[in-house]
Amino acid sequence: MQAKTRTVVMVAPPGVQLLDVSGPLDVFAEANAQVGRAAYCLLVATAEPGPLRSSSGIRLMPDRVIDRDFVDPIDTLLVAGCPNAAVVPANEAVLGWLRQRAPTVRRVGSVCSGAFFLAAAGLLEGRRVTTHWSVAAELARRFPEVTVEADAIHVSDGPLRTAAGVTAGLDLALALVEEDLGHEIAMRVASQLVMFFRRPGGQMQFSRKGQAVPAGRSALQALQRWVAAHPALDHSVANLAQRMEISPRHFSRLFRSEVGITPATWVEEARINAARQLLEGENAAPKQVAARCGFADADTLRRAFVRHVGVTPAEYRRRFANPAILAD
Repeated sequence: MQAKTRTVVMVAPPGVQLLDVSGPLDVFAEANAQVGRAAYCLLVATAEPGPLRSSSGIRLMPDRVIDRDFVDPIDTLLVAGCPNAAVVPANEAVLGWLRQRAPTVRRVGSVCSGAFFLAAAGLLEGRRVTTHWSVAAELARRFPEVTVEADAIHVSDGPLRTAAGVTAGLDLALALVEEDLGHEIAMRVASQLVMFFRRPGGQMQFSRKGQAVPAGRSALQALQRWVAAHPALDHSVANLAQRMEISPRHFSRLFRSEVGITPATWVEEARINAARQLLEGENAAPKQVAARCGFADADTLRRAFVRHVGVTPAEYRRRFANPAILAD
């Protein structure tokens, strides 16, 4: 009996990030090469005919136009992301087509901010998903019925598959290859493409949200900049309130109202950001990093770092430090 060919359709919105499309499709194409047959038929679909300009300016020629000449049976339906997916309304015709086709496919999913299009189509309600770390909070805010796992590289929930930012689409595609063709083929694909079979850590290690950007009225922003410049000092609520010459109770209320988080949470984020900078740019010992960033000891730093970044300080340094630092 002839082996089954699975049709994978990648929906590309205007301004698509090219790697969201080409990365996963290259994984499936390599799987074809490794098994020596067309295990996957790969198609790119767009809302309009003709070349589609990507976010980099490179033009992409689609194989199919949505809701016009698209009658192919689909096994796996994926939606790619684009830099402005969180703010630009999705094409209603595309949303309608997604709603119509999603129940007929074996798997449906997204890469990066493509999750916004699936959410707008009502396909993520009650599901666990992930998306790019920079827009995860916005996805959760706009679609409260969706559980967003901001640190995950990719998430599987029933027939739904979602991937974090950009290159995580390769990780997702590799996981789908393993589901379909087995562990050995997926390992061979990863080897050929020189990629992790299981990427260590989550996506928050790449995030810069821990920079604790100042917010609120000018006096609060000045205070936050002072904290960030002096992370090792005692930044208790009482001390911070005294610096602003208001009561601790009033300070706590004001800070939470205007910044959106508690003073303690902001201070910890600022200290984590300071630790990241030290780990990237200096070869200081863990206890030195802890002391200079306001943590009681190296163990306290490690626990807080894992909580915010998803990996240990040692792992973070190995991946992100200046090579000259590691050579010392």
